[in-house]
Amino acid sequence: MPDFETVTFAVDNGVGWVTLNRPDKHNAFNTVMQQELHKIWRSARTDDSVGALVLTGAGTKAFCTGIDRAEAISSSPDEMRSRRVGSQIHFDDPGELIGPKTSDLWKPVIAAVNGIACGGAFYMLGESDIIIASETATFFDPHVTYGMVASFETVHMAQRIPLGELLRMQLLGAHERMSARRAFEIGLVSEVCPQEGLLESARWIAETIAARPHSAIQATVRAAWAAQELPRSQALALGNAYLSLGTDPESLVEGQKFFASGERVEYRVR
Repeated sequence: MPDFETVTFAVDNGVGWVTLNRPDKHNAFNTVMQQELHKIWRSARTDDSVGALVLTGAGTKAFCTGIDRAEAISSSPDEMRSRRVGSQIHFDDPGELIGPKTSDLWKPVIAAVNGIACGGAFYMLGESDIIIASETATFFDPHVTYGMVASFETVHMAQRIPLGELLRMQLLGAHERMSARRAFEIGLVSEVCPQEGLLESARWIAETIAARPHSAIQATVRAAWAAQELPRSQALALGNAYLSLGTDPESLVEGQKFFASGERVEYRVR
């Protein structure tokens, strides 16, 4: 992969490490970051050295504060209306390129949230597979506070948290922030770590996953998202397809040999 302007990317022990790298802007995304993230997600699809990815933000103050408003918002209502293409119902979504699932990446993405995650950050969190957070992480969406509709962000978060919690966060805007502990209680994040241990926890999760057969992992991810988005009967109907596509005979034989040997993996209790 080439060097990037707004993100860093490195592969280590089967894990692709993606770091939003605009700490002076609280890792807000601009047009360049959108394009660079899209390139990373698309390239990782066919990179056999990558079995899982970790997404985090540079520094400790913010994971991502959404779109860079200095670049995205003009001073004129007419100019803002001109962003719509063709009619009032056609709109260029400013975050459409930054999500891994939108980019057709089905390798697991573990988001390690450090500090503030708000607004457009939910494009990325909404399409991550596992989210962990530092004790200092906070989540909120300021759109309505500043006269904007929280639309795409709300749809993404509706897949992750209960309706009442979603509406409270979206409608209170900048007036309330959800703590990492509360995010854990409602299932948005699966683990809360000390700040200094966040990336190590992400590493353990990602490397453990990346060590498994990639086809089985990706088919499992596809099945989980299908179950989230489709009616149960349709998701089950796709089950045979995912099973067939994700089963590698050689990996299956090795797995059965390992099981029959009586050896067991070392596990941790969360």
